Amino acid sequence: MSSPLFLVSLPYATIAITLTVWLARALSRHGEVFLRAVFPARPELADAINQLLVIGFYLVNLGWALLLLRANEVEAQVHTPTDAIALLTTRLGTLLLLLGVAHLANLYVFHRVRRGAEQPA
Repeated sequence: MSSPLFLVSLPYATIAITLTVWLARALSRHGEVFLRAVFPARPELADAINQLLVIGFYLVNLGWALLLLRANEVEAQVHTPTDAIALLTTRLGTLLLLLGVAHLANLYVFHRVRRGAEQPA
């Protein structure tokens, strides 16, 4: 049998990185439209904010992904391929929930930014 660490870590890292990159690109593309509507007179500001949000997204989500991947726990919990699959799905599910919470937090911030931009000065 392959190493339990290999059965969990490699697929988890591959899926986590792929998901993070795909989500960052999708959120950046759609968020840019929103930011340009909020700052119509300052497209460079909208682009800068969008880039800063993407960088923050990568830092936070890759950090979470790495924190969820603890090698000593994998070695202790995985003895069979079924254990590896169970741990992998638990870790990926936790990561997806964290990504969802981060996304909702971003939407709330966008809502507040838009509301502030629509109020008269």
